[in-house]
Amino acid sequence: MAHTLEFYYDYGSPYSYLADTQVEAIAKRAGAALMRKPMLLGGVFKATGNASPMAVELKSKWSSFDLPMWARHYGVPFKRNPFFPVNTLALMRGAAAAQIDGTFERYHPAVYKAMWVDGRNLNDMAEVAAVLGEAGLDARKIGNRIQEQDVKDRLKATTDEAVARGVFGAPTSFVDNMMFFGNDRLPFVEMALKGDLK
Repeated sequence: MAHTLEFYYDYGSPYSYLADTQVEAIAKRAGAALMRKPMLLGGVFKATGNASPMAVELKSKWSSFDLPMWARHYGVPFKRNPFFPVNTLALMRGAAAAQIDGTFERYHPAVYKAMWVDGRNLNDMAEVAAVLGEAGLDARKIGNRIQEQDVKDRLKATTDEAVARGVFGAPTSFVDNMMFFGNDRLPFVEMALKGDLK
């Protein structure tokens, strides 16, 4: 039976970016479907009493070594965003809108590249509009869509779903009912998809 890799993420999480560079290949090798699930990490933190690792001085300092190390391991570009932390509510609503409207395949990589490769200021909506325009997307339309109720409801529902399933941070992956937190658990995700983890 083919499995599905459910991948909960937020664009503000650098470890989600790193994991995102790998999940398509993992799903393909395992003959599995990939379902990306944008959630609002701030909402997850609020619901679970958790906090960003970057808000803890020693963890933040450690990650400045750990993140580039993982990027080198994967062979992917990475740049710590100088404008971090970024309020990702608009970006995550944009992802929900893009999934509904069929533009996710352009939206998703454009936002991740802007955030964690190009180091652009995604707190600035004019900069976000420029990023979307460069990706061939209608920034004005997306700007309107993120204010519409179906988009707000979609993001809230996915965030609530994540919390109900036990998610406390990002990235979090599910294979059936098995939950895997973090970029470093991806080998176990692949084992689960292949039926090698019981």
